[in-house]
Amino acid sequence: MYSVGRKKTPNDLPFAYHAELELTIATLTNLGSGLGRVALPGETDPKWVVMVPFALPGERVRARVFRNHKNFSEADLLEVLTPSPSRVSPLCPLFGRCGGCQYQHLTYAAQLAWKRQQVAELLLHLGGIEFPVAPVVASPREHGYRSKITPHFNPPRPGQPLPIGFLRQGTRFDIVDVPACPIATPGLNAKLAEVRAEVAARRDTFKRGATLLLREASGQVTTDYDAVITETVGMVRLRFLARDFFQNNPFILPAFTAYVRDQAAAGGARFLVDAYCGSGLFALTAAPAFAQVAGIEISASSIAFARENAAANGVTNATFQAGDAAAIFQGLAFPAADTAVIIDPPRKGCDEAFLRQLFAFGPRTVVYVSCDPATQMRDLRHFLAAGYQLKAAQPFDLFPQTRHLECVLTLHRA
Repeated sequence: MYSVGRKKTPNDLPFAYHAELELTIATLTNLGSGLGRVALPGETDPKWVVMVPFALPGERVRARVFRNHKNFSEADLLEVLTPSPSRVSPLCPLFGRCGGCQYQHLTYAAQLAWKRQQVAELLLHLGGIEFPVAPVVASPREHGYRSKITPHFNPPRPGQPLPIGFLRQGTRFDIVDVPACPIATPGLNAKLAEVRAEVAARRDTFKRGATLLLREASGQVTTDYDAVITETVGMVRLRFLARDFFQNNPFILPAFTAYVRDQAAAGGARFLVDAYCGSGLFALTAAPAFAQVAGIEISASSIAFARENAAANGVTNATFQAGDAAAIFQGLAFPAADTAVIIDPPRKGCDEAFLRQLFAFGPRTVVYVSCDPATQMRDLRHFLAAGYQLKAAQPFDLFPQTRHLECVLTLHRA
């Protein structure tokens, strides 16, 4: 059913390569794969874990093993013997081959429920705390929401097709040809058709592969990495380079930024520090709730845009500084007891140097925004050890049809 024909690996224990198994799927992993258990050869206790991408909880499936690890096996889904009531037909004909989406075969209500459960499980197992997780805030659009895509292609081979798209499920280099992407905006898909035709016409001029950029904002689509584009979030207009990081679901951003602002201000702090501030998304949308705001960002170009964006939006109580977020509190005049800090670090989470100085400063409130709840929960242990208390855990579904989500944790100094 969903098989990518991986090559044989040398490890044939505990199951031979391409051994077929029947099993019941118990849950989903945070990578979006179904997880079930089977008995090992010669045993009766079903304790060996088998990961089956695209299988859903409660389903009885037939799967084919393609790789064994020390503690589990991976298998391709061959047949769903007993389907889940939450299983639906995926909108994209490439689902199961393209590695971009994991949940198109799952109803959207079930996607939100599983994402909420996974945050709760990560809080318990990685954060070491049992805490009620709020229902996931749904995206206003289940499809057609993504405002940036980066299709790519490998070096052209004479006489061979030139796939332009995304990595094939379960592979590192094989590319699936993607004529259109259902989670991308209609504007991006229209432009994608033009770009694909241009690349195909010039294929003989490419000596190596390339990554393409398509980004839409305010109804305009650009393919230029250095283009300046404008995104509107609520009443705030933000300009930034097309290549710079910016959230890729503009339809949920007003609710998302409003929640972060309200959580930062809820503890009564009058001052706000926005670490990893980029071009000013959180700092400028939150500025009306604070007396003064300070933003820091390692990208000098993003800081330049943040300053321009502040001036263009008439925000006079925000300042921005280029530099490493690990040096954010040097020279800061804000009183810690009256300060909230928003952190939105890269996927790898916060480094120890940043956390040490954050705890030394000791702000009243920290609002931790993360696109990887696993590293966020790892960092949460440090906050709890430093005397912070978790007050709220709110997931946002910025990435429908995929395993990804944003999670916002609110922490108050005890």
